[in-house]
Amino acid sequence: MSEPAAFPLPYVSHDLAGQVALVTGASSGLGLRFAKVLAACGARVAITGRRIERLEKVAEEIRAAGGEALPLQLDVRDADQLLEVVKKAEEALGLVTILVNNAGIPDAQRAVKMPVQLIDDVLDTNVRAPFILSCEFARRLIAAGKPGRIVNIASAAAYEYNGNGAALYSVSKAAVVRITETLAVEWAKFNINVNAIAPGAFRSEMLEGMLQRVGDISQHYPRKRLGDPAQLDSTLLYLVSPASECVTGTCIRVDDGQHSR
Repeated sequence: MSEPAAFPLPYVSHDLAGQVALVTGASSGLGLRFAKVLAACGARVAITGRRIERLEKVAEEIRAAGGEALPLQLDVRDADQLLEVVKKAEEALGLVTILVNNAGIPDAQRAVKMPVQLIDDVLDTNVRAPFILSCEFARRLIAAGKPGRIVNIASAAAYEYNGNGAALYSVSKAAVVRITETLAVEWAKFNINVNAIAPGAFRSEMLEGMLQRVGDISQHYPRKRLGDPAQLDSTLLYLVSPASECVTGTCIRVDDGQHSR
C-alpha cells in the first residue's frame, strides 16, 4: 500500500495555469461565460463556434483582461471539423487538457411536428458531437500519458419532461448524461475525468428565444427567477480543478429548485 498523499488544508484551488481548455458554443450564453472564467483562472482557451466574428470579439475581451484565447470556427455537426479543431488548438496552445462540451440546440417542437432535418441537427449537435470530440480529446491525452477533464453540459431536461414540446431535446440531454457515465468508466484508468453539469433555466441566447415564444416562465418556479450564468462558475471550476480528482461519471444538477426530483 502506498503512503497517503499530503494534501493542503483545504484541498481547493482554481489555479489553471499551464492548462489548455477547449470550449464549444463559446460565442454566446453559457459557453462564453465558461471560456472567460477558465481564462481568468489562467488556462489558455480555444473558443469555438460557427460565428467567427463573435468568437474574435470574445477573444479580444479575454486578451484585454490578461488571458489567452484562440478563436476557431467550428460547426459541431461536421465530424471532420471536430477532429481538426482539437489538432488546431493543440498546435497553437499546447495539449488540450480541459474540454467543455457546451454547444447545443433545442428542438422546441412537439415530436410529431419535427422535420427529419431538425431531428438530425439536434442529435448531431447534442449527442454525436460531444461523443466524437471527447474521443479525440481522450485519444490525444492517452497517447501523451497525461490526465484531463471533460465537462459535458447536459440539462435539467434530461431528468424531467412536462410534455409541452422539446421531447427530443430532453432525450438528447439524457444521452449526454449517459455519455458522461460510460466514458468516465472507460477512461478512469487514464486519469481522464468525465463529468457533467445539468443546468436548469439560465439566461442565455438560446433561452431568450424560447421566452419570446412562451413568455416569462420564471413565475412558475419556487424562487421566481432565472439563473445567471455566473452562478455556474463554481461548479465548472470544481469539476476542472484538482479538488474534484476523485469525482468522475457524475452529473451535478444546478437548477435553483426549479424542477421536481
